[in-house]
Amino acid sequence: MATLQAASSCCSSSSSAYFRKIKATLNAQKFQPSNHHSLPRLLADELKQSKRLQTFKSALTQIEMKPKIETKAVKELYAIMEIVADRAEMHKNIGSQRDNWNRLLLTSVNGMTVTAATMAGLVAVSGVGVSAPVILALKLSSSLLYMAVTGILLVMNKIQPSQLAEEQRNASRLFKQLHEDIKMTLALQNPTEDEVEDAMNKVLALDKAYPLPLLGTMLDKFPKKVEPAVWWPKHYLKTQQEKGNGKVNRNGWNEKLEEEMREVLGVMKRKDEAEYVRLSKVVLKVNKILAVCGPLFTGLAGVGSILQGLPFIGTWGAFLAVMFGALATVVNTVEHGGQVGMVFEMYRDSAGFFRLMEETIESNLKEEEADRRENGDFFFFFFGLLFVVAAMVGGCGGCDMGGWMW
Repeated sequence: MATLQAASSCCSSSSSAYFRKIKATLNAQKFQPSNHHSLPRLLADELKQSKRLQTFKSALTQIEMKPKIETKAVKELYAIMEIVADRAEMHKNIGSQRDNWNRLLLTSVNGMTVTAATMAGLVAVSGVGVSAPVILALKLSSSLLYMAVTGILLVMNKIQPSQLAEEQRNASRLFKQLHEDIKMTLALQNPTEDEVEDAMNKVLALDKAYPLPLLGTMLDKFPKKVEPAVWWPKHYLKTQQEKGNGKVNRNGWNEKLEEEMREVLGVMKRKDEAEYVRLSKVVLKVNKILAVCGPLFTGLAGVGSILQGLPFIGTWGAFLAVMFGALATVVNTVEHGGQVGMVFEMYRDSAGFFRLMEETIESNLKEEEADRRENGDFFFFFFGLLFVVAAMVGGCGGCDMGGWMW
């Protein structure tokens, strides 16, 4: 007890002496004469220092970004980096354009449908003979608008502009990420031919996953089999049998971590990827129904409009024209205004993300030599962080594993 009191008194005396020293220093600085320094001059000096510091930082960044040796691989990687930057900008611009397509086409289609339904209603309530020129003009105009809307809807439902825009947004994001990866490679090390080939394969895989043109290479918007999106090159892994040489304790890996990673892999396959694929299938079925109903309703409305006033049809023609026109407006608004195609693509990309994580884990576990794997500590941290973020948004089935990461 006496020892503790002595220690506490010693600490308090030393800390009070320390604070007195700081106070004296501050007071000395406070009362230091400053006749020869004016406020504008002090501000000017500080601005000069900040400008020098910014110039130094930019120069330092340029020095760090410049590789030590300009080899053939470095030049090729710089060329690939420029191509990737151009592609990222192109996908961004085309994504904005196709998003505008979705908005403008939906507005035009709904406007034309409402106008055609209004014309058909006017014909029904006019009370004028069917052979009157005004009534004939209204009937023909209504039918023509319905036929035009049907054709536009067939094209819109085929290409799904909202899904096209989402594809281009994803492509732009992934190309930007690849650009940063290449920049980091050039800044931290002298690249090799293998890294150049790997970067080129990633560019080709992204081009295949998210093509730019519509004709010929456009992705099928209503696939028979729903698969996760794949935007990375396929590396064929060597299927080697594990050696029974005891525990692996190198590069951050050990037997316990390997077992936990296998559990994570199983949970991601059973829950996360499977759940997003299931949601993709549900959204795809809804989108198929809406894509069929929209043109069907406008087609029936057009037929009803042209048959208005005929003796064997009676008032049913006006009923078909107005009723199915209103239904078509609702269906088109739900499908394209609700961007159902974009939702499908979002779920498919989410399933692809978990597929990428699974392949990353598998490739590391199948590698016998621990030194050739990713660092085990980093792997542990990365997937722990991934599951924490996913648990916060409620989108990860592997987050209820009994606290494996802690």
